[in-house]
Amino acid sequence: MAKPARRASAASASQLSIRDLISYRLSRTASLMSRGAALRYRREFDVSLGEWRALALLATGAPQSLIHLSRAAGLDKAQMSRVVTSLIDRHLVLREMSPSGGRAVELSLTKEGRRVYVGLIASAGERDRAFRAALGPAELAVLNGALDKLADAARLFIKDESALTLADED
Repeated sequence: MAKPARRASAASASQLSIRDLISYRLSRTASLMSRGAALRYRREFDVSLGEWRALALLATGAPQSLIHLSRAAGLDKAQMSRVVTSLIDRHLVLREMSPSGGRAVELSLTKEGRRVYVGLIASAGERDRAFRAALGPAELAVLNGALDKLADAARLFIKDESALTLADED
């Protein structure tokens, strides 16, 4: 894969608008999709997007620690702690001491949490099918390939920026 360009020239940068940036357009589209999901999940299940993510991640890989769950959901530990506390208070998540001992705790879904998750994942699947239906098969294939390539390029940028950050600290 070709290495991404580091900096745009001054001339092209002065003509560039934030609305032209792929990262901005992807972020805005993802935000629109998430806002729609948030409204639906709140209406149908009284669950926030953070709560949905926690329930979904626990449904597919419990028990989990708070730290593991927060990393998988892309939330910081404090945010995830608030989400989990709300889910525990509503009897959707169970917090138990880890068999490994110490202060470690494990999180898993309660029976009610699993019931809510089943409804949420059905609703998410319905939304996903509607988004996929907005594209033809060829467009969907191109989108999937493009997303994979963009994720690879983003990982390369992170690697490059991390190396530059470390070099700047020396």
